[in-house]
Amino acid sequence: MGGITANPVVIVRRQVMTVRRLVLALSAVLLVLGAGACSRKKEAPLQVVSDIAARRAQYVQLQLGADLDHLSSGDRAALDHLVKAARKMDEIFDLQAWRENPEFSKRVEAYEGPDAQAVKDYYRINRGPWDRLLDFEPFIDDIPHPDGAGFYPEDMTKEEFEGWVKAHPEDEKDFVSLYTIIERRKDALVAVPYSQAFKEQLDAAAAELRAAADLTGDSTLARFLRSRAEAFGSDDYYQSDMDWMDLDGDLEVVIGPYETYEDGLFGYKASFEAFLCVVNPEDSKALGKYKSELPFLERNLPIPDEHKNFERGSESPIRVADEVYTGGDTRAGVQTLAFNLPNDERVREAKGSKKVMLKNMIRAKYDAVLTPIAHVVLPATEQSHLQFAPYFHFILFHEMAHGLGPGQITVDGRETEVRMELKDLYSAFEEAKADVVGIYNLYALADKGVLDPAVVMDLPWTVVAGFFRSGRFGTGSAHGQGVVMQLNYLIEHGAVEITSDGHFRPVPDYFRAGIRDLAHDLLMIEALGDYEAAKAFHERYMKVSAPMQAIFDQLKKVPVDVDPVYVLSEEGGR
Repeated sequence: MGGITANPVVIVRRQVMTVRRLVLALSAVLLVLGAGACSRKKEAPLQVVSDIAARRAQYVQLQLGADLDHLSSGDRAALDHLVKAARKMDEIFDLQAWRENPEFSKRVEAYEGPDAQAVKDYYRINRGPWDRLLDFEPFIDDIPHPDGAGFYPEDMTKEEFEGWVKAHPEDEKDFVSLYTIIERRKDALVAVPYSQAFKEQLDAAAAELRAAADLTGDSTLARFLRSRAEAFGSDDYYQSDMDWMDLDGDLEVVIGPYETYEDGLFGYKASFEAFLCVVNPEDSKALGKYKSELPFLERNLPIPDEHKNFERGSESPIRVADEVYTGGDTRAGVQTLAFNLPNDERVREAKGSKKVMLKNMIRAKYDAVLTPIAHVVLPATEQSHLQFAPYFHFILFHEMAHGLGPGQITVDGRETEVRMELKDLYSAFEEAKADVVGIYNLYALADKGVLDPAVVMDLPWTVVAGFFRSGRFGTGSAHGQGVVMQLNYLIEHGAVEITSDGHFRPVPDYFRAGIRDLAHDLLMIEALGDYEAAKAFHERYMKVSAPMQAIFDQLKKVPVDVDPVYVLSEEGGR
């Protein structure tokens, strides 16, 4: 992916789009000319896949609530404004996912054909006409999905982008920035800052953040909301990320551009998202003991010391919270269980990162999705090993592992970041690394006496069942690719086996060693910023085998994920 040979698929897409634009332009002229003689023809009806009802059923709709009794009246009032700001993140992300979303969504909303509600729901869940569980295969009409989503011109190739940057090195910083979109203006490519591209939505969101800041009695939250409102206008998120690390009140608020998963072309561009959460102080305090172990966990990584990050900040608070509302990127497709932010390596170097566990979502997925999956994946005699505590800790330590290992690196004498070097493969490798290093660290802390040994006793079975939960997200997702690579590697190294009747199970005698070896290999690819090694690893292990596919086929009646309804902030539900 990234070679110099033109991609024939992209060329075809460009030709199709060119023809489409000519047809649309000609149609517009004819409409004007014939306006006095005939009425405008209706648009062609939407063509919807025949199994849309079954696809929509993959997402089980559940109501998620949270206890607000301990919130102050100021925080309760601030929440109303924060929900309004979060909805602006939805509007921006729709444009980032596909620039034509606002117009196309009107056609979907007007659709009255078979399974109309399922069509509308699935479009909402996927934030567009492409199935995120099937590598962005269209389920409405036959529109090819742009790899660059809405961040780049749809007819722009990798080669054109890279050629422009090579010819205009002064543009490189803005072109690869997290916070710009690329537009075509006449014969030129131009980087447009988010603050300009999404000015209307960001100005409105900033006003809501400032209103919330005026109402809350939490000084740390007020400071963050005001600095984040400023960042919406400046595209400089450093100070507000630093302020976010200091939040210590009853509300946990994430709002802004963070993850780069949606940019399938380069992985450069950050998508807007929002999490509005109520903190569980007792659970947060109980998990706080792990924060002090981060320096030990960095030293204990299975790679040479020269590649470890001993300078990274270790403040790293851990919070347990219940979601009240989410919006933007995190609301698309599969729902987030936890997050580790910020992603800015400068903030991580200075303060570390914060891990937030979304307990009501974790419990919802464990009950509705993981438990029935385990009944299909694991041998009947081993299903009792699935337990909530290992599942919860696996998710926590996955997020902690994002803040460990290589971040800022040196490649060929250049100061750079792992994200920049692994490009489009970075998200899949970083998610796989976080899984594996998280498991590796759980064993290390059990050995040290910090973690209850019972957690790691049942951990391998929970992990294997969890692979199939994440693998169902589709190979178009970073998480889906990450777990398929892990599972194939562990099978090849004897840490996981397939039984004669088609079940998957961990091999206790080899599981921990397989995890250690895989952690080493993934960390070294990141430490060296070796794109070619990452590509080779991806090609070798990113294959859904026949036994894997057989399990996925059996899981078709099990929900893939949760379609949340936030009863405290969404009037009337869906």
